Amino acid sequence: MNIRSLTRGDGVVIGAAVVLFIASFLDLYSVGNSCSGTFCPKLDLPNAWDSLGLLMSMFLAGIIGAVLIVVARSLPQPKKIAGIDLGQFGTAFTIFSAWTAFWTIIDMDKAGAGMILGLIAALVLAAGAVAGPMVAALKAPLMGSPTPAVAPYGAQPYGAQPPAGGYGYPGGAQPQPFGAQPAADASQGGQTPAPAASQPQPAAGAAAPAGDFAPFWFAVPVARPLYAEDGSATPIAELAPGTWYLAVEQRGAALVAQTQDGRRGVLQDTTGIQRG
Repeated sequence: MNIRSLTRGDGVVIGAAVVLFIASFLDLYSVGNSCSGTFCPKLDLPNAWDSLGLLMSMFLAGIIGAVLIVVARSLPQPKKIAGIDLGQFGTAFTIFSAWTAFWTIIDMDKAGAGMILGLIAALVLAAGAVAGPMVAALKAPLMGSPTPAVAPYGAQPYGAQPPAGGYGYPGGAQPQPFGAQPAADASQGGQTPAPAASQPQPAAGAAAPAGDFAPFWFAVPVARPLYAEDGSATPIAELAPGTWYLAVEQRGAALVAQTQDGRRGVLQDTTGIQRG
């Protein structure tokens, strides 16, 4: 799994799940110091692992939900079970865990450290799972966006055309707006070579054949959502400025892009992108 695909919301979910796991080993109940004298027997109080029902419905349910959320985030394409996204299943588990913890602690006379800490962790876990995809601060990358690496001299990224000059961009070429014509070669006096007379030219306004498309690297000017190829309205990733992505297919005005962790999706808004 590429850790750069995780968001801050995923970090909250992971941290809360770890705390919930630790709380499962602490005492569920607390008793007052009712003994007197020099001898006071040590009470062996139960923890979550001594109560199968509470263990499964609160502690393990929350941990399983966190795992499903993180796994769903790392998959190239969203997986569905019975028509429901895997991440939504995980969110439902975390909410059920918080619901069980809340009513269980209310029903207790004296809650122990494990129950109190477990309730806090379950509430934070559910809040992170629900708010993660909606709050802008939680949707930001957990590790930050990497800056474009400068390729060694003479090296070319996969699918790039031979360098035409320049340095520091994929393929060695300076960035160009998407759809722009290549610059004229200086060796030909600034004139664009005329097409051979034997080659038929496409009619004006006709779309280029899909077979003529060559993969290229590009960067977006601002953060833009990447949607699933099946037409789903839910974004599967967010393209960040300062990062190079590979365009592998063109669909009308949209591009099918591949992220650095291997996920593919449709970039619907291609205005202002810079080609490598």
